Amino acid sequence: MNEFVTYQSEDNFVVITIKNGKANAISHEVIHGLNRSLDKAQEENKVVILTGQNGIFSAGFDLKVMTKSSESAKELVTKGSKLSLRMLSFPQPIIVLCSGHAIAKGAFLLLSSDYRIGVAGDFKIGLNEVMIGMTMHHAGIAIAKARLSEVYLNRSVNNAEIYNPKEAIKAGFLDMIVPEKELLSTAIKVAEMFSKLNKKAHFETKLKVRKTHLKDLEKAIDLDNTMDISINP
Repeated sequence: MNEFVTYQSEDNFVVITIKNGKANAISHEVIHGLNRSLDKAQEENKVVILTGQNGIFSAGFDLKVMTKSSESAKELVTKGSKLSLRMLSFPQPIIVLCSGHAIAKGAFLLLSSDYRIGVAGDFKIGLNEVMIGMTMHHAGIAIAKARLSEVYLNRSVNNAEIYNPKEAIKAGFLDMIVPEKELLSTAIKVAEMFSKLNKKAHFETKLKVRKTHLKDLEKAIDLDNTMDISINP
């Protein structure tokens, strides 16, 4: 879709890949590419596999943008929150292939999808906002509340606890982990399973299950627009 996001269409699914430098940062360009890719996947009516680069899914928002100014940070965070809202209410199933580290917005993308497959290894997964001096935004809290148990919500959001892939399953960031060599083949099997679902029933059921959380997220996005979103030294 652009130089930061690629799109590959197969028979029953599409593969959307984030490719943005060493950190695989979520920038304006990445979000634009992801939205264009989701547009196309919706047109093709296919299951989505979203992944990153070997060893890293994403380390989060582009820090150059986040530290430029409060307004700059707010603009990027708002776009990211709206992307999560779209993913959580997307008509087709979204599988995230967590190819390594997933930190901050990278971890939020895990929480915004329907199924998460991680790779076994010494990888870090979690929400480090409080650790780097950012008061967690309302939308982030809303997304975490929807997918994490209360115990892990507090540990992840308030305490910025970071997990290895096995621990990330218990916390709620991942659904399963596999060896690296089995990552893509497992994702394809899950995608084929999801492709057999009745798309209309899946979509309407998803909206029912997530109705309260989606409304809370919409309100949180509006509230964040009135707040100072910045990283404190």
